[in-house]
Amino acid sequence: MTRVNLQYYAQLREQAGASAEQVSTAAVTLRDLYEELRARHGFSLPVDALKVAVNTQFSDWSRALAEGDTVVFIPPVAGG
Repeated sequence: MTRVNLQYYAQLREQAGASAEQVSTAAVTLRDLYEELRARHGFSLPVDALKVAVNTQFSDWSRALAEGDTVVFIPPVAGG
């Protein structure tokens, strides 16, 4: 199991009921992690609608997770 720190914004924060959490996961990639969290929190946004950053740098969804990573899922931003 890999322990990672998660940060949520906008719609994802509302659906998770928190702005951050630490989880232990069996997920290997960022995509796997998001799918695991979708099942847990009921996230309605598909992977293709999001960007992801790891340790403050944008990343590819196929990136492998490492112990202690900080992962931020970034939903689309609506402007006005």
